Amino acid sequence: MKTKSNHAVVIVAGGKGLRVGADIPKQFLPLAKRPMLMRTIDKFYDFDSAIHIVVVLHPDYFILWDELCKKYSFNVECELVVGGATRFDSVKRGLTAVSSDSIVGIHDAARPFITKKLIKQCYDKAMREQCGVIPVVDEKNSLREVNGETHQSLDRSRVKIVQTPQVFPAHLIKKAYEVEFNSAFTDDATVAESNNVTVKLIEGEDMNIKVTTIGDVKYATYLLSCD
Repeated sequence: MKTKSNHAVVIVAGGKGLRVGADIPKQFLPLAKRPMLMRTIDKFYDFDSAIHIVVVLHPDYFILWDELCKKYSFNVECELVVGGATRFDSVKRGLTAVSSDSIVGIHDAARPFITKKLIKQCYDKAMREQCGVIPVVDEKNSLREVNGETHQSLDRSRVKIVQTPQVFPAHLIKKAYEVEFNSAFTDDATVAESNNVTVKLIEGEDMNIKVTTIGDVKYATYLLSCD
């Protein structure tokens, strides 16, 4: 019997993600001979082998996922949930499967390089301080704000790049997600803040990249081949 844990994670893999130019969504593409989604799940399983893993998938890809699990002998226990029309809807559906007394992370399937160390830091802080926790990294590029024909430089020291997992006491984020979608919701933290949930920042990791384009897929494969 699986040991009970107060940790849960909703891994958002509900998009069709065909921007990489492949026939299947990016989360199912092999990175160094192992599908990206499996690598992402592995990171949370390595953090806590008893964690409740909820994977949100588009209904068109349940059969493909089952076939991949058999092909790669992947047996990490996951609860599958049908995704919605938007990321907001998918997260909302995923959270319904999570116990309200848990600490839950919401993570992009396309971030397979998250480390056990960062996952633990996020969960520990969310539990200890009963708040939302999001990892961020510094912006290293020069920035300009464009307004029609005019533009001006921005102070990059005042800008942070947001990553996942975004981690919360489940009862707080589940309550926050009871609202209707608003275009101001750019991530889970903004949904939480709309319901007066305190969100704190933690230092993220430069290697916690999001695989979005075919160039990202090639780069991720290269990084894994160097291990």
